[in-house]
Amino acid sequence: MKYISTRGQAQSLDFAQVTLAGLASDGGLYVPEEWPPFTFGEIQDMRGVPYSELAARVMEPFVGDCLTPERLRDLTARAYSRFSHRAVTPLVQLDEQHWILELFHGPTLAFKDVALQMLGLLFEEFLGENDGKLTIVGATSGDTGSAAIDAVAGLENVEIFMLHPKGRVSEVQRRQMTTVRAPNVHNIAIDGSFDDAQAMVKRIFADDNVTAKLRIGAVNSINWARLMAQVVYYFAAALQLGGPERKIAFSVPTGNFGDVFAGHVASRMGLPIKRLIVATNVNDILHRALSQGDYSAGTVTPTAAPSMDIQVSSNFERLLFDVGGRDGAALAQQMRGFDMQKTMRLTNAQREGAASLFTSTRADEDKTSHAMRWAYEECGQLLDPHTAIGLHAAREADVDPEVPVVTLATAHPAKFPDAVERSTGIRPGLPARTGDLFAREESYVELPGTYEDVRDHILGNAA
Repeated sequence: MKYISTRGQAQSLDFAQVTLAGLASDGGLYVPEEWPPFTFGEIQDMRGVPYSELAARVMEPFVGDCLTPERLRDLTARAYSRFSHRAVTPLVQLDEQHWILELFHGPTLAFKDVALQMLGLLFEEFLGENDGKLTIVGATSGDTGSAAIDAVAGLENVEIFMLHPKGRVSEVQRRQMTTVRAPNVHNIAIDGSFDDAQAMVKRIFADDNVTAKLRIGAVNSINWARLMAQVVYYFAAALQLGGPERKIAFSVPTGNFGDVFAGHVASRMGLPIKRLIVATNVNDILHRALSQGDYSAGTVTPTAAPSMDIQVSSNFERLLFDVGGRDGAALAQQMRGFDMQKTMRLTNAQREGAASLFTSTRADEDKTSHAMRWAYEECGQLLDPHTAIGLHAAREADVDPEVPVVTLATAHPAKFPDAVERSTGIRPGLPARTGDLFAREESYVELPGTYEDVRDHILGNAA
């Protein structure tokens, strides 16, 4: 399996190389040269297997000869052994049509664990083979940071610098990052938004002054290996609800588009998906792009769902490439225009290609709160605000009643206790496995929202 850049100029890489590289050298994102298909019978044969075995089967075509099947199964078994539910990503039924896929049973209570526990092991595996060192630079709107830090804390060959927007993540999210005391972990709070932090990370990858000194890697969903691991839970949910004989719809709360793009990949591999519903909050660039063809960044509005307070969705580039004819040169020109103007129109091919599978819905704060109340009062389920946005979109969607609709629950409600309590009157408690989170000392630096300050801090503190 070879991987190519969405912008067409970077050299193709194998799976190990693309895992360690993160962003392509031409500024694009890596995707498989072609999508590996499963037959109907092969998908049927996946039914009923443990999650770690399912993960190995789904990932194997992407890994190629970089790992033996036996070694891959060993890694998936290790990755998912730390989850608190034996099903790893269990389904919960709300009513006759609607289901919740709980993706928050990992160590940091968020869906990012499903991918990052695996990614940390892959880093260790491939760096060990090459006796290399990797400096991870990442940006987080809340959950990526804690999940990535948990996955790599204490690793000998990996160092991580994680940027988060000061004051724009929940206290639980922040503490899950800043209370990890490991010599290879560095937390940075910047003045600005997640989009500002994400833009800095992309500049780091293109900065010769940095890359000449450090081997830079990514844990954000720009890293293909992370996105690959997210494909698995679409298969897991569909197989439990009658797939592949029965089509399933998924509603995905998303800001950076990686989580829902994983559903697109599952569809390309042969999983029968009726619809992917993109659920956004008032920071609705994705909704405007899919419904109107208008991909224009505005000002980020802070909401009760901070992980979705994003106006530039990195992974959307992968979709535009795949549904728009896989023309790297044309997409590179399109993205250069967006980088300069912060606005662009989708082509007819891109709009039509996306519309074959995707729809979208926007939820403001009132609709988010109403969805949380409905889930609790009618179904006895507490949902975090991000998941509630997904549920609102699922219930608004015009889906055949015979088609199950699965909303991805991206975080444990206890990560956002204030928002949950305002809507339901119930303050969710943290699971016992989080330990004494609020008693532990925090450690992080605060920096101005300038690229130079962040770059110089990384260069000055990297081992």
